[in-house]
Amino acid sequence: MGSFSIWHWLVVGIIILLLFGRGRFSGMMGDVAKGIKEFKKGMAEDEDAKAAARIESPQPTVVESEKQTDKTS
Repeated sequence: MGSFSIWHWLVVGIIILLLFGRGRFSGMMGDVAKGIKEFKKGMAEDEDAKAAARIESPQPTVVESEKQTDKTS
């Protein structure tokens, strides 16, 4: 009683197709796929920007900062 049979899922699928229509349902899935691709592209660009920022402006180490303070004293 706790599990659903194949007939249950078949009826649910038919009802969903009737409500949304075949074209509308495939259009929604296409929009979801485009959204996922844009999200991945944005994440990749964000990682590239962080890596470039680290390469361009490295932070001085503790030893380097101590040398700079010794020179000024």
